[in-house]
Amino acid sequence: MVDHLVPPRQLGERAAQGALRAFFKAAVSTRESSGHHNRNYVLPLTDDVAPIVGRAPGTSVVVRTRRSDALPVVIRTWQDEAAILKAVQGVLPHAPECLVKAHGYALHSYVEGVPLSTVCGNGKPVDTLLLRALAGLLGQMTQVRRQALPPLPGSWPANHTDGQGFLKTLAHCADEQIRKPNWAEFGGLFKALGISDDALLRFAERVPAMTRRPYSLLHADLHRDNVIVSYDGAPPLVCVDWELATWGDPLHDLATHLVRMHYPDHQWEEVIDAWAEAICRFRPGAAKGYGKDLRHYLAFERAQSVYPDVMRAARSLQESCTGKSLDEATVEVRRALIAAEEPLRLRNVPAEGEIGRALFRWRVSRRDRVVSDQDWSRKAFGWTPDPRLPENPRFPGSAVLEALAVEGAAPAHRVFKGTAHLNSVVLVQGMRTPVVVRRKLPDVSRREPRYLSEHVVLQAIQKSRVRVAAPEVLALGTSYPDDQLSIHTYEGTHIDRPPVHPVDGLRPHEADALVDQLCELARVDHVLIDPQAGHVDFCEWLKEQLVGLVRDLPKKSLQLARTLGLPDEQRLREILFRHRVSRRAPALLHGDLNPWNLVRRDDALALTIIDWEMALVGDPLYDLVRHMHLTPTRPEIRERMFLRWQRQLAPEYTRDSEKDWTVYRRIEVIRSAYIDLDRLATGSGLDAPNVRRAVNSYADTLATAIASLGLSLPAAANPYLARALA
Repeated sequence: MVDHLVPPRQLGERAAQGALRAFFKAAVSTRESSGHHNRNYVLPLTDDVAPIVGRAPGTSVVVRTRRSDALPVVIRTWQDEAAILKAVQGVLPHAPECLVKAHGYALHSYVEGVPLSTVCGNGKPVDTLLLRALAGLLGQMTQVRRQALPPLPGSWPANHTDGQGFLKTLAHCADEQIRKPNWAEFGGLFKALGISDDALLRFAERVPAMTRRPYSLLHADLHRDNVIVSYDGAPPLVCVDWELATWGDPLHDLATHLVRMHYPDHQWEEVIDAWAEAICRFRPGAAKGYGKDLRHYLAFERAQSVYPDVMRAARSLQESCTGKSLDEATVEVRRALIAAEEPLRLRNVPAEGEIGRALFRWRVSRRDRVVSDQDWSRKAFGWTPDPRLPENPRFPGSAVLEALAVEGAAPAHRVFKGTAHLNSVVLVQGMRTPVVVRRKLPDVSRREPRYLSEHVVLQAIQKSRVRVAAPEVLALGTSYPDDQLSIHTYEGTHIDRPPVHPVDGLRPHEADALVDQLCELARVDHVLIDPQAGHVDFCEWLKEQLVGLVRDLPKKSLQLARTLGLPDEQRLREILFRHRVSRRAPALLHGDLNPWNLVRRDDALALTIIDWEMALVGDPLYDLVRHMHLTPTRPEIRERMFLRWQRQLAPEYTRDSEKDWTVYRRIEVIRSAYIDLDRLATGSGLDAPNVRRAVNSYADTLATAIASLGLSLPAAANPYLARALA
């Protein structure tokens, strides 16, 4: 390579620079052969450029330049491909050579032949001779000396046989070079798809110890487009496009090659065997333990690939956004999510409907809304208000459309995915405070039923003018394709700081404030919400609801329940029958006061209560006891809350609560034993933090529930099953 432009005597430096500029300008006007990262132009050397690079006029060369519009979706160990090619020349002399670099372009020698992809496309088996030649190339790469390559980044493992350290480094590099640069644009989309911002870092933490293998040069991107089948067969195959090359465990090169070559399943074993044979021939010891460790590198390749695959699919919708293109992008994203499900430990990979909705919202939020199919566009970019909620003059239909238009662009730290809703916090012109768009997630099976409409409950609280900190409903309706949504005031303290929840329990002043708000709920006219509430025995109704929940569990969950000693619906009804409580006056209840439904605030109210979907009218003692069941509550805080609650409410709400609260606690423990077991068995709702915490302590929940039922673990049950489930 001409490191510094030294033109021959007959050309001055200025003339040489001018000749190269003209050559590069002519190149970009030709038909390009573009990859994801570079633009490549093949053309013959001109008479004035040929002497500069020391080749004959008319010789074909490749002009390469980085794509300015390319997403940063690759790991780069070195920035200078020319230096890599220089190091490779001694071992693989037929690899491309960088002839000169100038003006943002690189001039490479042209490898005569055809890409393997043109003669043997993805998914087709590769001929055995070609396969062995490919394995031989990977083996030859191990002969490149470390000293010939550019310096390694400081983050590289000091021990150049440490596979665990290398794979951890790769995961951190993927987070730094792929996820972080794209998170501002795509983070909200990834959160909606169930991928958190620390997924790659958690992957790195789980990388196990591996067999030590000596590091070597790795191509790291050897797929069918980067393999040239030569015309003369000497050599039969040539590797091109070395910009992603790295230095590390050769098993990583095999893993990337296996995945990116798209071999048919039946050929994987043949490829692995050929690689092992070639590696042992060129670098004895470099294949040790490959049968055990290959899966870890394959897991990483699938884990990191979800990022470029999702982003490219989303970007494709900016070029063409029609129903057909959205369906195609949806299929591609789901394929990538399924591949990354195990290595990234994704929970509940969304169905195609949910993925399509997320992609569509991301596309709508782009400023350019030009789509190819105008009929589809008119249908897709609107919303239908729900007649049950009159238009709010402070938040008219135009404000709703604006909120929906920017929803998909909400950054990751403003997107919160719960068990049943996707919440996106956005700013709308004319509103002094942010609002949150709440969409019901499709295909979500909720075992615990809903009794009241959330918007009706929130309206009743607002009209009653009670001192309860709750969101205000601003809009209600449906949007494309058939999403139920509501828009609420946002109750966090700052739009760019996530809401703070009392996940470790309430502070004393927060406990007082929550009790005060629960007492205020008794002042809400519940007859307007549920006219029949006062005519039934709440505890008996609650027990029957629990029995019905058990009856309707899926067969798999019921079988596990029986195995672990939990009774069926008939036996459960018999056991619960003997547990009675006194009748108390009914009041409006929140119904699900877990810590993530409480938001800390900086005023006398101390807490905002959100997510009123499980609200109901019933015994106010139940709301207090269920909160203590769902939230870590120290004994002194529990005593403080009970005493304050008894002092502030009238006797008709509190009579006999000292003896009755244990009945409600027993019911909630038993309910959790069934609900959490069903979540573990079906994987439902495991993204939500309150659900994760509950299922992680399932062994303790089960033991408490069995004791509350007065039963014992069956002798035939595996005592480790509950722990294994969690």
